[in-house]
Amino acid sequence: MSRSVNRGPIPDREALRQARARIADCIHATPVMTCTSLDQQSGARLFFKCENLQKVGAFKMRGASNAVLCLDDAARRRGVVTHSSGNHAQALACAAACTGVSAHIVMPESAPAVKVAAVRGYGADITFCAPTMAAREKTLDQLRETTGALFIPPYDNPDVIAGQATCAMELLEQVADLDCMITPVGGGGLLSGAALAVDYHASHTRVFGAEPSGADDAARSLHAGKLRGNAEVQTIADGLHADLGKLPFQIIKPRVSDILVVDDGDIIAAMHLLFERMELVIEPSAATALAAVYKHREIFAGLRVGIVLSGGNVDLSELPF
Repeated sequence: MSRSVNRGPIPDREALRQARARIADCIHATPVMTCTSLDQQSGARLFFKCENLQKVGAFKMRGASNAVLCLDDAARRRGVVTHSSGNHAQALACAAACTGVSAHIVMPESAPAVKVAAVRGYGADITFCAPTMAAREKTLDQLRETTGALFIPPYDNPDVIAGQATCAMELLEQVADLDCMITPVGGGGLLSGAALAVDYHASHTRVFGAEPSGADDAARSLHAGKLRGNAEVQTIADGLHADLGKLPFQIIKPRVSDILVVDDGDIIAAMHLLFERMELVIEPSAATALAAVYKHREIFAGLRVGIVLSGGNVDLSELPF
């Protein structure tokens, strides 16, 4: 079976501090944007953390950079391998290229063409598989055996989570006194990182996740108190197809107020709003958080809400509006 690199306990405050210092030269400190019309429509004060403007177009660059930079010389010589529908693939390929490490990426056949092209552009080797988690893991195990490369998971890894936490750390410094923070959740790396950052630096802030109804395992898991996988996935939000990971769930369970579920129609409407009112092109996964704020206005009414726009890697020829 696949094994993570440096898998260990939940990252502590010092691990997050070190991650932020370690990756500072590898990432952008992304801006926070606001929009008066969206505030008026939602009934809340919204602050958008624009990870769609991050290197490789997504927050994933943070976690991948930290994980690669944590490897020792012997591990770097072996190279790295992972599975991803796109953004972690791009991020790991880019981080590996920047440090002279070879990268092998397993991608589902359904991965967006724009993300496949980007991974190839960073010089990584791609192996395609059927669009299921079982197929991803089987193909990855075969590739790991043949290449000797080390597995860097998309989310179920403390170094990756510590890197993702730096997004929320920045947001907490950029915007004072946030009442809430909400991020999309697929495998859980971003949400668990945000939950840790808030726990360590702004414990008064409530943390929420947002998830599509066609891949709602994280919401069901949180409500049940134990992991509940998806039998099948049906959503436009391709970046949120993965089941919630074990380590992210361990972090999320006591620290996240709720995971809010939205339909694909809500997600498309949120994409359209951000394009129309803020001139921001984001991918469906990123729009899930704003969709949740709109759908659940009663939770956020009158509050200062930080919304992480997780990525902007969308094929412009296939925008759903």
